[in-house]
Amino acid sequence: MTAAPPEVLAELQELRIRVPHLTGSMVASTDGLVIAHLLSHAEPDGMAALTAAALGVGARLTDAVGHGGFRELLVSGEFGYVATYAAGASSVLTLLAAADANVGRLNLEARRACPRIAALLDTSPAHRRQV
Repeated sequence: MTAAPPEVLAELQELRIRVPHLTGSMVASTDGLVIAHLLSHAEPDGMAALTAAALGVGARLTDAVGHGGFRELLVSGEFGYVATYAAGASSVLTLLAAADANVGRLNLEARRACPRIAALLDTSPAHRRQV
């Protein structure tokens, strides 16, 4: 895991408080390296790699249809949601939520958190060296 500012982990902890039914969260680089996580039921390195792959597909899809750069991706499964959001140019926020989560609240809080995470990482010398 790269050296992330403790404020990034604090942001993930705040999301857990603000979003009911949130079951996990992670910030990763766009190339699949874990920056910070609060995951208990998923392997962080594997999640970061899968997130990078999904990000690539999402970015190609938005580009192919002329909808601009990647912003977010929501996957709905039988037992819950996986949501990935752009957090600056070189990192992504991925949230895991139970099936009974309020997706509107999930999106709202994630969209508010992403600029804060991006600002923290854009000013982190350790992150700039790793990404």
